[in-house]
Amino acid sequence: MSRVGKRPVPIPGGVTVTVADEQVRVKGPRGELLHPVLAGTTVVVEGGEAKVSSERLTRNPAFGTMRAKIQNMVTGVTAGFSKTLEIVGTGYRAAMEGRTLVLQLGFSHPVRFESPEGITIKVENPTRILVSGADKAQVGQVAADIRGFRPPEPYKGKGIKYEGEYIRRKAGKAAGATT
Repeated sequence: MSRVGKRPVPIPGGVTVTVADEQVRVKGPRGELLHPVLAGTTVVVEGGEAKVSSERLTRNPAFGTMRAKIQNMVTGVTAGFSKTLEIVGTGYRAAMEGRTLVLQLGFSHPVRFESPEGITIKVENPTRILVSGADKAQVGQVAADIRGFRPPEPYKGKGIKYEGEYIRRKAGKAAGATT
């Protein structure tokens, strides 16, 4: 059985966790999140803690996952999650037009990305984008979608990368190489 899954999830003040109709609902200052209870697990909220238990004594892979999902939801509605993207390349830049992110990435046209509900995209400067929200998976997916418009290339490192991401560089074409 999962060692992580055995630990209860503490529920801070201002956050309510309810389980009804096979759904876990977490409500807090930053919003409300829902997640279905995974098969083979049960969730019980008692005494300021959410506890996940497995119906079977055998190994259940969803056991630790369910506990981690609840922990991420509680963290999301209290502190939130964020990912920072950096744009590298001459002339590459980002700007916001309302809820639409407009990216100049060396294509013949600007790339437009509409911010989904529950996600905030902020352009701190033309080469730095901050994606934030309460749902950890959604924040990561939106950041990956934006990065996917122009992933960093291995020769000069141009493109959109995560903050702190290491881009493994390749050597360029050797001049005067003969066969």
